[in-house]
Amino acid sequence: MIQLTNISKRYGTQELFNDVNLRMNSGQRIGLVGRNGTGKSTLFKLILGEEFYDDGEISIPKNYKIGTLKQHLEFHEKTLVDEVSLSLADDDKFSVYKVEKILFGLGFVQEDLEKSPLSFSGGYQIRINLAKLLITEPNMLLLDEPTNYLDILSLRWLKSFLRSFDGEVILITHDRNFMDAVTTHTMGLTRRTLSIIAGDTHKFYQQLKDDEELYEKQKISQDKKVKELEEFIAKNKARASTAAQAQSKVKLLEKMDRMDTLGFDNTLKFNFNFKDTPAKVLLDIKDLSFGYTSDTILFKDISFTLKKGEVLGIIGKNGKGKSTLLNTIAKELTALSGIIDYHGTTAVGHFGQTNISHLNPKNTIMDEIYLGNSKLVESTVRNICGSMMFPGETAKKKISLLSGGEKSRVMLGQIIAREVNILFLDEPTNHLDMDSIDSLTQAIKNFDGSSIIVTHSEELLRQVCDRLIVFAKDKAEYFDGNYDEFLEKIGWEEESESEVKDNAIKADDIPKVNKKENKKLRSAIIQERSKTTSPLKKEVEKLENIIMKNEELVEVLHKELMEASNKNDNSKVIELSRDVTKYEKEIEESFEKLEVTQTKLDDILEEYESKLKGL
Repeated sequence: MIQLTNISKRYGTQELFNDVNLRMNSGQRIGLVGRNGTGKSTLFKLILGEEFYDDGEISIPKNYKIGTLKQHLEFHEKTLVDEVSLSLADDDKFSVYKVEKILFGLGFVQEDLEKSPLSFSGGYQIRINLAKLLITEPNMLLLDEPTNYLDILSLRWLKSFLRSFDGEVILITHDRNFMDAVTTHTMGLTRRTLSIIAGDTHKFYQQLKDDEELYEKQKISQDKKVKELEEFIAKNKARASTAAQAQSKVKLLEKMDRMDTLGFDNTLKFNFNFKDTPAKVLLDIKDLSFGYTSDTILFKDISFTLKKGEVLGIIGKNGKGKSTLLNTIAKELTALSGIIDYHGTTAVGHFGQTNISHLNPKNTIMDEIYLGNSKLVESTVRNICGSMMFPGETAKKKISLLSGGEKSRVMLGQIIAREVNILFLDEPTNHLDMDSIDSLTQAIKNFDGSSIIVTHSEELLRQVCDRLIVFAKDKAEYFDGNYDEFLEKIGWEEESESEVKDNAIKADDIPKVNKKENKKLRSAIIQERSKTTSPLKKEVEKLENIIMKNEELVEVLHKELMEASNKNDNSKVIELSRDVTKYEKEIEESFEKLEVTQTKLDDILEEYESKLKGL
C-alpha cells in the first residue's frame, strides 16, 4: 500500500499543507474532502508523480499500479475494441481477449466492438475510459471529480462499480451522496493538515466539529492561565521579595506550548432575495415543443403549472435536451410551438453556462454584482461578494482572472443581488464544494418563490424537488411526484436494460410468478432478511454505543488533563495521558470492528435487495 510521510507542499509563500501523513490499508476506499483550494487535486498529482513535494517521502510498493480516470474524453481509433487495445502493455498487444472480457463486464456487447467510440452516449464513453484504465490492471484508483458532467444513470452505474472494485480507491467528488455510498473511510484536508476516520462524511464533519469545540475550550483555559501568569509577572518582577517567583513564572510561560487561534475556511453562505408577488401560479406552460429542425424534436407537448413555493426538477441522460428545455422556458430559445405564460409580477433569476459566458471579462466581481442590481450600496455589494467567498480586495478581481468555479459563484452573487420570485438553475452544484452545496440546498429550501432545476445530483433532487420532468425513452414527460416516488413507480428503463446487459440475463430465464406467489415470496425474503441481519444490527448498535461512551470519556479526560497541566501536576498528567491512550486505542479497535460488521451488513442487505428487485 502507499504511504505518505511528513509531506509538505508550498507554492511560493503559500503553504498548501504541512507534515501530511497517510498509510493506506488493503481494500480501503477513501473519500477525500476539503474546501476548494485546499490542495486535494495537488495531493493526487504528488502521488502520481506529476508534481514534486517540498518535504517528506511517498512510498509506493514495487509493481503497485496506480490508475487515474481521465475526465476528458479523447478517442483516436475507429472502433471500440481498437481504442481500448491502445492501453495494452507493449508485450501484450495481441491479447484482444482481455479487452473483450473487460468491455463485456462493463456492459458492452459483441456488436458494440466494431462501433466508433464516438457513437456511444456520454455515460458509455466514460465506461470506455474506465475500460482503458482497467486494462492496465491497477491496484489503486485515484478519481478526481469523476461525477462531473455524468448523468444520473451513469452516476448510479459508477457507484455500483466502485463498491465492487477489488483494490484501493481515493475519491474526490462534490457529490456527498455518491461519496458516502462508495467509501469506507473519509479523509479531510483542513488547515493544511490531513486527518482520516472510518465512516462517512457526516461522521467526519461531526468529529471535526467536536475536535474544534474541545480545542476552543482548551484554548480559553490556556488563555486564562497565560493572562494570570502575565499579571503576576507584571506585579511582582520589580519586587526583590517576589522577583525569583516572578522569574519562575516567566520560564513557565516560555515553556508553554501556546495554542493558536483556529482559522476557519471561507464558506459560501447566502439567501435568495425574494420579490413579493400576489400570484399563486407564477408560470403556466402549455404544449411546449422544441427542435432545432422539424426532424430533430427534443421535446414535444410539455405542459405544467408552477405555483409559488414549488420546485420542479428536470432530469435525464445527457444530451437529451434538459438545458434546452430550461432555456426555452426562460425564452432564451424560441419554441417551435406552445405557450409560455408568466404572471405579470414574475421576476426571474437564471443560472446556467450560457449566462456565465455573458460575464464581462474586463469587469471586476463587484462590477458584475452591481449589474444584478444597480441600486445597491457598496457595503451590500461587498457583503454579497463576501458571501460568495470573495472577501476584501478579492472582490475587485477581474472576471478574466477567475476559474470556472469562481465565475459560477459570481453568477450566483448576481442573482442574489436581484429581487426574484422564480429561479432557473442549470447544474448549480458543478464547481461547488460540499459545504457550499449544503448552503445552496438550504437557500433553495428557504426561498419563498419557485424554482426549476436541472441537476444530476440525486441528493439535491430528494431534498428540494416536488415534481419532475423526465427525459427518458426518447421523449420528455411530466411526473407529478418527487424523485423517490419516480424511482418506485417508474424507474429508469435504461438502467434496467443496462442491468440485463451487464448480467447477461435473458427474459426467458426469469421464472413467471403470479401476484399472490410474488407477495408470499417477498414476505418470506423480508422475514429471512430480518432474521439474518438482526444480530449484525445489534452488533453495530453495540459498537456505536461503546465508541460514543469512550469518546465522551476521552473528552472528559482531555479537560482533566488540561487542568492538571495548568497546575503542573506531573503525576496526574502521566496517569491521565495513559488513560487517554487506552481509551483512544479502544475507540480505534471498535471502529475497525464496526467497519467489518457494517460492511458485512451492507453486503447482506444489498444481496436481499437484489432478490426483492428480481421478483
